[in-house]
Amino acid sequence: MSQNEIPTIGIDFGGTSIKLGVVLGSQVIAQAPSIATQEYETPEELIQAISQFVGMLRASHPEASAIGMGMPGFVNHYEGTVFTLTNVAGWDNIPVRDLLQAATGLPVCVENDANCMAYAEWQLGAARGKKHAICLTLGTGVGSGIIVNGALLRGATCSAGELGQTSIDYNGRLGHYGNRGSLEDYIGNKELAADARSMYASHGQDKTIVDCNPITLEKAALNGDQIALKIWNDIARKLACSLINCCYLFNPEVIVIGGGVSKAKALLFDPLQTFMREQMPEPLVKHLQIIPAMFGTEAGIIGAARLARDTFSGETNA
Repeated sequence: MSQNEIPTIGIDFGGTSIKLGVVLGSQVIAQAPSIATQEYETPEELIQAISQFVGMLRASHPEASAIGMGMPGFVNHYEGTVFTLTNVAGWDNIPVRDLLQAATGLPVCVENDANCMAYAEWQLGAARGKKHAICLTLGTGVGSGIIVNGALLRGATCSAGELGQTSIDYNGRLGHYGNRGSLEDYIGNKELAADARSMYASHGQDKTIVDCNPITLEKAALNGDQIALKIWNDIARKLACSLINCCYLFNPEVIVIGGGVSKAKALLFDPLQTFMREQMPEPLVKHLQIIPAMFGTEAGIIGAARLARDTFSGETNA
């Protein structure tokens, strides 16, 4: 078995649960039970729990030689630390890599979870073979990773690529970090549903929040609901605003979109492409593809594992 074929453990660290799996190529070939993130009081306790589940995976796959973990926050890949975690208290300036390496005895790399998703799509999925790509996932928030000149863009402190925090309105809603009009505060699932409910109310229709989630709005639009169609059109326009800025800055070959909102397919992608092509010159749109992500809920595990494999096998992609 060559180095490139050795299985690697990928970990997707979420605010609610942590998923672990053994990855070979683009396949998750074994998974451990998920870990409830909020059941542990300290980072050290949770790291020990993760270590136990890693041990469980290695019992059946002892050849797994490295660990990659994606985390939802500002993660310094080179130092192996997390500055802060989204929706998980107590994880401030934690040396995650060193703690997990000590607990498991395996080499570990850590990365922002959206960067892991982007890495999976770039190396193995919809953006494979491209040197310039923007990958984002639309769900509770907006996660994203950017590939420039055949490398993952990290920035001076590994904080680059946060498309969800870029502004679409300088007088807009106040964001988590004091920023105004961030994209995430308009097309995150919660915000999207609240805005949709308000739009229905302005037309004399009383809808519940459940009636306004992406799945329900998709069904309504496909059934000819004109308000739902307008909502999807509005979502596409807001997303286009941020993506157009990215195109002017990075001139990508492909934009890959995953997550729950992207499942609306033509309801999102058709107006999105129209809005973007109307507002950019030919050199930026001539070869631009805007396509759905290949990987679903396993993207984080696959990307984290692939990143670890490349990091510890000496590949330059990492």
